[in-house]
Amino acid sequence: QVQLVESGGGLVQAGGSLRVSCAASGSIFSAMGWYRQAPGKQRELVASISSAGSTIYTDSVKGRFTISADNAKNTVRLQMNSLKPEDTAVYYCNAVTRGLSRSYWGQGTQVTVSS
Repeated sequence: QVQLVESGGGLVQAGGSLRVSCAASGSIFSAMGWYRQAPGKQRELVASISSAGSTIYTDSVKGRFTISADNAKNTVRLQMNSLKPEDTAVYYCNAVTRGLSRSYWGQGTQVTVSS
């Protein structure tokens, strides 16, 4: 059974930093990443990383956020620097299994950036 357990997040002032982490278990994953959903908006990709280390970032976080992974531990981290109020959202960990490419989600963690 695949499980994704998230940690981190919280409240920070604009310009500050936060880190969110996700530990996955129950399968081998080809990619992991972070999505976010702000109130009234659709869930969007923030950043993803493949098992080979290739990364993708949405334009609005490039240069501010860094995604990293430990494949041996099936963990992924998102370091968020220079946070802006518009980064406020629930952040969801996502993992895609190798082979069948099934997608799994964490429970979400709140990130709030005050102005």
